[in-house]
Amino acid sequence: MKILVLGGTWFLGREVVAGALGRGWAVTVFNRGRSAPNPAGVAAVHGDRTSIDDIRRLAQEGPWDAVIDTSSSDLAPREVLLSAQALRSQVGRWVHVSTVSVYAQWPREALTESSPLLDAPADADASFGYTGADGTPTAYGFQKAGGEQAVYSAFAHESVFLRPGVILGPGEYVGRLPWWLSRAHRGGSLLAPGPAGRCIQPVDVRDVARFALDQACATSSGGFNLTHPVGISFEAFLAECLSASGGSGCPVWVGAEDLLAQGVRQWTELPLWRTHSGVWSVDSGRAVAAGLQCRPVVETIRDTWAWMESGERPVSHPRWAEHGISREKEEAVLWAVHRPSAGGAAPS
Repeated sequence: MKILVLGGTWFLGREVVAGALGRGWAVTVFNRGRSAPNPAGVAAVHGDRTSIDDIRRLAQEGPWDAVIDTSSSDLAPREVLLSAQALRSQVGRWVHVSTVSVYAQWPREALTESSPLLDAPADADASFGYTGADGTPTAYGFQKAGGEQAVYSAFAHESVFLRPGVILGPGEYVGRLPWWLSRAHRGGSLLAPGPAGRCIQPVDVRDVARFALDQACATSSGGFNLTHPVGISFEAFLAECLSASGGSGCPVWVGAEDLLAQGVRQWTELPLWRTHSGVWSVDSGRAVAAGLQCRPVVETIRDTWAWMESGERPVSHPRWAEHGISREKEEAVLWAVHRPSAGGAAPS
């Protein structure tokens, strides 16, 4: 099996490459060569996906049985289209890493793969789309939906679209799970978004990579939601963060109404917390039927802490700085919600 990985040097791309090499496949990676070194054992081609000359030069290195695209998150649909059209004659199958944000109803409603998608043309530029007043839909979702259209226009039924919600695990560059682990390790009263029993569905990067590789040599097509089919309650999630990191903290559960009243930003200041009812109601049944296997979320948490303790650092990315509430604001929110006049004791 010969595959081309667009990206291939960090987080999901790195796991895809490692898994492919472990299967004995021949791997070519295409990237700019700026973020991280190329893995050993691959053929590396450096270039920019927005350059038609670079893409044509890449095509000369083919053919490949499949391409796995892990690097289109910052590309406009027309730039995805550029790659898909230029590589069509050299690639048998395209596995495209997309996002659950392509659904028109996410995160307001529960979803399956048959839920309607946002409408975006394959040749849209970076200005296409908008973000709604309540944060839904998002311009990002429109862009990614257009990217899917771009791939489909070139590969039709030889295209597969992987739509994860949140990917966690060793090497994470966004900083969601690393922030919770670091916060748990620090201890003290830990601001926790209620309700404690709400289930979340993050998926491990290694499980996404394995499924992407399986799809590279499969015959299926269309979209697959990649969300944990069992998930974990937020209460169990924080308990495991405390256990894995050796933290002595105590979660203080605060409801959504109070968090919003105190100006806590959803999804970023308290990572993984969002009030919309459909955010963690994404059915992954089709992917499970096609072979998706998800390790327990507690394993993802423990392995991520071990990775953090190893001293290895993720590729630098601006989204890391977006995640996590400051210590000062956390203390202010806890005091405001649990001050004696509100009927509770002040946090320690």
